[in-house]
Amino acid sequence: MTDQVTDVNPDTEPDIPGKPTSASRTTLSHIMTHNDTNLLGTVHGGVIMKLVDDAAGAVAGRHSGGPAVTASMDEMAFLEPVRVGDLVHVKAQVNWTGRTSMEVGVRVLAERWNESTPPTQVGSAYLVFAAVDADGRPRRVPPVIPETDRDRRRCQEAQIRRTHRLARRREIRELREKRAAEGFED
Repeated sequence: MTDQVTDVNPDTEPDIPGKPTSASRTTLSHIMTHNDTNLLGTVHGGVIMKLVDDAAGAVAGRHSGGPAVTASMDEMAFLEPVRVGDLVHVKAQVNWTGRTSMEVGVRVLAERWNESTPPTQVGSAYLVFAAVDADGRPRRVPPVIPETDRDRRRCQEAQIRRTHRLARRREIRELREKRAAEGFED
């Protein structure tokens, strides 16, 4: 869906002014409870993934000025377990924008709710969102304007991930077409 949109014609669409990275950056915080645990007694990875998607969706909606849907999650890394009683902070920002899609980078931090120790990074993720109109069709998004060297690095890394994502899709499609031509069923 993302990066291959044909519904938007750049020749007929007016230029959209860019937005700085800080305009949509957000943090979502949540205290983990027993309801969030898995069979090992730590917080279930799916709970963390939902928080990541929620924060990234808020950022994508803010940046695009309207609805945006999750198109893919390129990477989700769990670095440390999260425990009941941890205060989890999910920090998200737009790293890169295309015509109708955007990559949102997310960092997940955790700290004990009753201690004054600094938070520890426990996870990270990259998600791609597509901005959609009321009918669910892709719509243009404002360009992101990186403000710091870190923002510029994140934008460059996002472009690399996009290149790899598109190449992977193309190779898989070509392999499936080749196998179909050879008479193999999927």
